Amino acid sequence: MALHHTLILAFGLLGNIISLLVFLAPVPTFYTVYKKKTTEGFQALPYVIGLLSSMMYIYYALLKEELKEDATLVITINSVGCVIETIYISLFLFYAPKKARISTAMLLFLLNLFSYGMMVVLTRFLATGETRFKIVGWICLVFSLSVFVAPLGVLRQVIRTKSVEFMPFPLSFFLTLGAVAWFFYGFLIKDYYIAFPNMLGFLFGVVQMVVYVVYKNAKKFLEDQPKVQELSEHIIDVMKINTSVCPELSPAVILNPTVDITNDMIEVVQNIIVMAEKTEKTKEAAIDDDFSTKV
Repeated sequence: MALHHTLILAFGLLGNIISLLVFLAPVPTFYTVYKKKTTEGFQALPYVIGLLSSMMYIYYALLKEELKEDATLVITINSVGCVIETIYISLFLFYAPKKARISTAMLLFLLNLFSYGMMVVLTRFLATGETRFKIVGWICLVFSLSVFVAPLGVLRQVIRTKSVEFMPFPLSFFLTLGAVAWFFYGFLIKDYYIAFPNMLGFLFGVVQMVVYVVYKNAKKFLEDQPKVQELSEHIIDVMKINTSVCPELSPAVILNPTVDITNDMIEVVQNIIVMAEKTEKTKEAAIDDDFSTKV
C-alpha cells in the first residue's frame, strides 16, 4: 500500500514537472514572434484549446475534492497552465494580423467563455454529486484529446510546405512524455478520465515526432526553390526575346511554361548559345545589307 501511494505521488509530481515543460515549450516560438513582430503562419488554436483544457480540469478537480478525493496535483499544474496559456494568447493577439486576431478572439469567446460558462452553469444546476462528476469527467476527456489533436492541425501545413518551422519539436516531445506520466498517474488512482486520453495522447505525440523527423531537413531544399524558379523564368524570357529574331525556333518551350526546365537545363543553355550565335549572324547580315543599300 505504501508503495502504491509512493508511485502515485512520483508519477503525479513527474506529470507536473513535464506538463510545466510542455507549457513552456512554445517559449522559443513566441520569442520568434516577438523578434519578428508578427505571428506569420503560427496558429492560436493549440493555445486556446490548452487554456480551455486547463480550465476544465480545474473544475473537474474541484468536483473531485467535493467527493473527498485528493486532486491537489491536478489543480496546481492546471492553474499554472491557465496563467501561461493566457500569456501566450495575449502575445498572439498583440502581434497577429487583424484577420487572425478576430478569429482568435471569436474562438476565445465561443470556447473559453460561452461554452465553458454554459458547462459550469448546467452541471451545477442540473446534476449533483457523482453524476455531475462523471459528466464533467467525460467532457474533460474529450477536451484532453483536443489538446493532443490540436497540434495535428499543423501537420497538413508541414506536409504541404515540407517545412517544420511552424511545428515546434519540443512541444510534441514533452506532450508525449507528459502523456506517459499522466497515464500511469490516472491508472494508479483508477481515474480513467485522466488515464484514457493520455494513452491516446502518447500515440498522437509519436505521430508528430515522426513527421518532424521526416521533414526536418527539407527546409534547405525549399529555400533553394525560388532561385531555380527565378532562373527558369529568366531563361523563358530570354527565349521569348530570341524567338522574335529567330522565328524558326520551335515555340513549344515558350508556350508551355510548365516544362521541366531543371532537368533539361544543359540542353536549354546550349539552345541559348545557338540562338545567340544566330542572332549575331542575323545582325551582321542586316548590317551588310544596310551597307550595300547605302553604297
